[in-house]
Amino acid sequence: MVCLAIEDGHELMKTTTIQSWQDFNETLYSIPLTDFGRHRSDFVYRGLGSADWNLETTLIRLRSTFDRAEEVLFRSFLKYAQPEQIPSDSFWGRLAIAQHYGLPTRLLDWTSAPRVAAHFATWEVQHFDKDGVIWAVDAGRARSLLPSHLQKRLYDHYAYVFSIEMLSDIQTFSELKKLNEKHGPFLLFFEPPSLDGRIINQAALFSALTDPGLVLDKFLEEHDLLWRIVIPKELKWEIRDKLDQDNVTERMLFPGLDGNSRWLKRYYGPGPNAVSTGTRRPGGSIRGGT
Repeated sequence: MVCLAIEDGHELMKTTTIQSWQDFNETLYSIPLTDFGRHRSDFVYRGLGSADWNLETTLIRLRSTFDRAEEVLFRSFLKYAQPEQIPSDSFWGRLAIAQHYGLPTRLLDWTSAPRVAAHFATWEVQHFDKDGVIWAVDAGRARSLLPSHLQKRLYDHYAYVFSIEMLSDIQTFSELKKLNEKHGPFLLFFEPPSLDGRIINQAALFSALTDPGLVLDKFLEEHDLLWRIVIPKELKWEIRDKLDQDNVTERMLFPGLDGNSRWLKRYYGPGPNAVSTGTRRPGGSIRGGT
C-alpha cells in the first residue's frame, strides 16, 4: 500500500506499508530499465527496528555544540589510535573508519542492497513489537542538491555516489563549513574504502550533510527525496526467517566470531511463541523457536 503521510492537512513523505513477502519483493525490486537496458537502481537504503525512529546522527544525539564536539572527537580518535589502525591518509577515509568503529559523527550508514536494509529492520528481536522501517533515498535524484561542480564530477565519473578520491579537495570540517555557507546545506553520499568484510558484505555507503546540525529525514523531506517503507510488526518474523534462508544474517554481514555469535544467539533464541526448548527437525538438528 502506497500513500502520503498527512499531518495537519499537509502531505509529507511517500510511505509504503508492506503487506506480504511478495509485496516486499515487488516494492523493493521494481527497478526500471536503465538507458543501457539493465535493472540497476540508484536507491540507497537504511533499515531500522522501529518506524518511529528518524535519521538522526550519533553526533546530534550528543546534544552538544556540533562543530566543536565533532572536531574534538575526531582529533582525539586519531590521536589515541595506533598508527596501523588508521589505514588511510584521506579525511573521508578516516571519517569513515571513525564511523565504522562507533565514534559519534555526522555520517549515517546506508546500503545499496535492499535485503541488507531489511536485515537491520528485523535483527533486533527486542523490537519485534514495533513496526520496522526501511528508509530509501534516490541518490541519483539527490545529485540535484549538489553544487554544480560536484554534480559535474559525478557525471564525469559516470557515478551516482562519490568515492573518497573524488572528494580529495575537501579535507577538513572547516572546508565543509565554507561550502555550506557558500551553497547552503547539501548532502553527499560516498563509498568508504573496503576496510573489512563488514563494509564489503553490507554494500555499505555513508551520507554526510554539510550542516551537521540538520536531521537528515527533515532535510530530505523538504526536497521530496525520501521514501519510507514500513514493515508491520506482524510480518517481521516471516521476513526475518526468509532473510535467514537467503543467508542475509549477522554471520555474513559481520564476518568473524562476534557476528557468528550474534547470529546463533538470535537464530536459536525464542521465536514468536516464546518456545525456548527448541523443536527437533528430521535429521536431529534443533531450531529453537524458529
